[in-house]
Amino acid sequence: MARWTPAPDRIARASMTDFATFVEARAGSALGDYDALHAWSVADVGRFWRTYVEWAGIEFDRPGHPVVTGDALHAMRWFEGGALNYARALLRPPGGTAAAEALVAFDESGGRRALGREELEREVARAQRALERDGVVEGDRVAAVAANGVEAVVLLLACAGIGAVFTSCSPDFGPEAAHARLAQVTPKVLAVSPAYRYGGRRFDTLETGRYLARSMPSVTRLVWLPVPGEDAPAVAAERERSWDAWLGDDEGQAPTFRSLPFDHPLYVLYSSGTTGRPKAIVHRAGGALLTHHKEHRLHLDVRPGDRVLYFTTLGWMMWNWLVSALAQGATLLLYDGSPVWPDDLALWRILADEQATLFGTGARYLHGLEAAGARPGEAVRLDALRSVVSTGSPLSPSGFRYVYEHVKADVHLASISGGTDIVGCFMLGVPTLPVYDAQIQRPGLGVDLDVFGDDGRPVASGSGELICRSPLPSMPLGFWGDPDAERYRAAYFERFPGVWWHGDLIARTPEGGVAVYGRSDATLNPGGVRIGTAEIYRPLESLPEVVEACAVGRRTGSDEEIWLLLVLREEEVLDDDLIGRVRAAIRQGASPRHVPRRVLQVRELPRTRSGKPMEIAVRAIVNGAGPTNLEVMANPEVCAEIAARVAALS
Repeated sequence: MARWTPAPDRIARASMTDFATFVEARAGSALGDYDALHAWSVADVGRFWRTYVEWAGIEFDRPGHPVVTGDALHAMRWFEGGALNYARALLRPPGGTAAAEALVAFDESGGRRALGREELEREVARAQRALERDGVVEGDRVAAVAANGVEAVVLLLACAGIGAVFTSCSPDFGPEAAHARLAQVTPKVLAVSPAYRYGGRRFDTLETGRYLARSMPSVTRLVWLPVPGEDAPAVAAERERSWDAWLGDDEGQAPTFRSLPFDHPLYVLYSSGTTGRPKAIVHRAGGALLTHHKEHRLHLDVRPGDRVLYFTTLGWMMWNWLVSALAQGATLLLYDGSPVWPDDLALWRILADEQATLFGTGARYLHGLEAAGARPGEAVRLDALRSVVSTGSPLSPSGFRYVYEHVKADVHLASISGGTDIVGCFMLGVPTLPVYDAQIQRPGLGVDLDVFGDDGRPVASGSGELICRSPLPSMPLGFWGDPDAERYRAAYFERFPGVWWHGDLIARTPEGGVAVYGRSDATLNPGGVRIGTAEIYRPLESLPEVVEACAVGRRTGSDEEIWLLLVLREEEVLDDDLIGRVRAAIRQGASPRHVPRRVLQVRELPRTRSGKPMEIAVRAIVNGAGPTNLEVMANPEVCAEIAARVAALS
């Protein structure tokens, strides 16, 4: 049974409905439903994107034709001969109905800073003049190790306007982790937050900034970004400037919007780095603009005047995705700090006070609120909230129930899934369709998604590898420092030639949605039976003692057995009774093959700096090999604890 079904008037008002009507008028026939519209969108992706650009009113300086060219997915080019500017599309959306406020930034101390659209344009223009004084030209790189505030958005838009390439990390990255990413692209200007606050504590990052400037010879300017409530740090070298001193007194100028090719590089994002040096993934400006525009407007129904808060940092692609919502005429609500400081309702008070219409977060945050017994819907008024978006890891059935029972009953809960690799989504919400527990509603328009078995053939039922047959405008230009695209092809196109292989284990559902079972490289294989880790986690939702779990394979000769690591509520202890109930729940909710051989309790699981659990790292520890690249972890200290617990059971 559906957890939520949109009311008829909501369906009628949805942008998805309006777009379908637009398509039907040009096709000369009715499409009927979303699945028919999706089939139309993947039958000719060039036609789909051309139609979307026309319907959405996205402005090109030159239109570009044909829409997509090339014989191989890794080398596709889009709107050849066409030109546009990403920054102009965000700062001056068509229609003239943009919200007066462009950005509203918050921090843990309760500070609030708002910028109107005209003021944001002036700040972008000032940053562009400063970049030009420092010799930044089209194609140069500008890096930020920055808190999620106004200045980071200003820098991205300033770079996009003049054709410089932006790249970023969040300030909680250690110096080695930040260097492993940023040094690859040899930035000319480096902007750093000299401190940040999280969970009521202040963390100094002054030396991280200076270390990065010293260790990257390409850096000719180090800019200290403002920290709310603090004075700018004393300048210690000629190339250092505070943000205000760097911007100077330039006032009254309009920002520059250079006419750039659709495929011009906009920014460089980084893979998590859990299996080697982080990949520096280069994304095209037009691809990010069109992909985010479609996802915001159609799949999440973001409208002019909406107020959007996505809890993220500059180390996660969701920050880049959030910034693009400016193109819808929406206001961005930026939050920097812990989402549960000083208590579990910190973000919800902001959402209520600011009349937010869309709230996005990681599934882990929602699961954590559920475990803590938080009741946002009872504590604050969320009258304006229409959409809740969850990503980062699969949202469990109990997570869906939690949102509808304790956040808001009439809300579009959109579980979305994609990746840094495409800076967007393969499957996500559809506001005109019902929501079912533990499912992502549909593949996105223009995304020809399929499920392959290990033999490279589509599977009729059951789980398999997520692949995409269609070219997407947000597929990367390639990897930095990979001129022949060898690493790029190996990462996504070699396992199943002719299609994009993403590395997620998924299945189609009877309702037409998509279930995600985790990364396929973390799949379990006891006795030769392939098991997705999510199949083990879901039965554990019936046990209130369990906060989080991680299942990995422990090698035993030519086979493997399942080991299950549990994070329990603070007052709970793993005893024989609880182990028995864990195994019984998995046996009943999955199968006897899913039952773990060993169950052990740990304080927490290792995570990436964007909050994703690192199953592969846990597997390495359980098999006696310490994980590599500890610098990519947010909490590397837990590895020694896990290793000790494993040794005690071995």
